[in-house]
Amino acid sequence: MQSSLTRRTFVQTMGIGAGAAAGLAALQADASEAAGGGIKIIGVACSPRRGKTTAQALAICLDATREVAPDTIETELIELADLEIPGYIAAGIPLKPGHKDDFGDVAAKLVDGRVRGILIGTPVYFGSMTSLCKAFLDRCFALRARKFALANKVGGVVAVGGVRNGGQELTIQCVQSALLCQEMIVVGDGRPTCHTGATVWNSGNDDISQDEFGVGTVKNLGRRVAEVALNRAAPSA
Repeated sequence: MQSSLTRRTFVQTMGIGAGAAAGLAALQADASEAAGGGIKIIGVACSPRRGKTTAQALAICLDATREVAPDTIETELIELADLEIPGYIAAGIPLKPGHKDDFGDVAAKLVDGRVRGILIGTPVYFGSMTSLCKAFLDRCFALRARKFALANKVGGVVAVGGVRNGGQELTIQCVQSALLCQEMIVVGDGRPTCHTGATVWNSGNDDISQDEFGVGTVKNLGRRVAEVALNRAAPSA
């Protein structure tokens, strides 16, 4: 069946303004080009609380990616806490009057051809991701509709729970499912822990520094994402 999703319909349905859509198209056109002087790995913190444990964990994770190849890897942390990302737009509902939508700005960064890795971080709320994380992932359907703009980028997930076994692995798997639907290359934390992803425990006072095991999985995930991203970016023999 031929798709009836025209460019105009896409822009209206997905809630990406014409300017942002043009930017997405231009960046996507460059996605097949070589990374040139290096690659970029982005962390997206999906906590409604800015600068707290999810952002802290992602910062550690991004530091670990840079350590793999300091002269080659650039990183950026994006916090969604201060942004407006209405999830209902993914269902084809137009942006409501008076509402703001910042998704286009974030999406333009993610589809940049230099971005070879994306780390998603979320707190665990009732055994799953935050509503902000779900809204963000739902809105990423727009990138899937644009010829799978995130395809072959390396994805990793960080989950921060209020207790040691508070649903971190289940949350990671839920986020990974969304990344797999984008044709991303999903990896877990690397050796020696080497499981589904980074599982962190916020032991209280918004501090993860005492969670040696969790911080270890965060660092292992960062290294693993960097290694696979560099391998993908390397010229073919």
